[in-house]
Amino acid sequence: MLEQILSYMSTVDPALIYAILFFFAFIENVFPPSPSDVVVVVGASLIASTSLTFIPVLVITSLGSALGFILMYYVGYFFSEKLLRTGKIKFISKEALAKTDSWFAKYGYKLILVNRFLPGTRSVISFFSGVYVLDVKKTFLFASVSAFLWNIIIVFLGLQVGYNVQKIDYYLTTYSNIVLAVTLLILSVLIIRYFLRKKRVK
Repeated sequence: MLEQILSYMSTVDPALIYAILFFFAFIENVFPPSPSDVVVVVGASLIASTSLTFIPVLVITSLGSALGFILMYYVGYFFSEKLLRTGKIKFISKEALAKTDSWFAKYGYKLILVNRFLPGTRSVISFFSGVYVLDVKKTFLFASVSAFLWNIIIVFLGLQVGYNVQKIDYYLTTYSNIVLAVTLLILSVLIIRYFLRKKRVK
């Protein structure tokens, strides 16, 4: 399938390829199953055989990612105003919301800065950035930096692997699995520590 996509993309107008790269980079935050990283790597692999160039590919994909992040930010902001902060969600107390507000205000920008390196959490982080009303300008800045740094890696990867689709899939799948395993390990440790502290208090 990817081989066919590569073959097709190498024959179309470069402007259309840029538009495709922007679309997939943008849509990932809105529709997480979107294979945006694979598409970006595939697009980067075409740099050697088409008139695509490194900088435009990097800028367009980074801008798409950042704008998609901001779209989900505003979705989160809408829900925070209409649902959370009006108390219509009964299972979230105002006290719990206040604590989470404080926590996300403290660590939120750091999460945004690393969000592109955390597969599976990107749309969640963008959504809750809006829920807890982080500064939109700072949010866009950190989201842009995160996207830019991540896309440097995957565009470079695309240049290195070229048309070797198996390598593309292998590298991205391996990375996602490692990050997921580490994230689950950290969450497990935090949960265990929480219950141990709760037990000591009793």
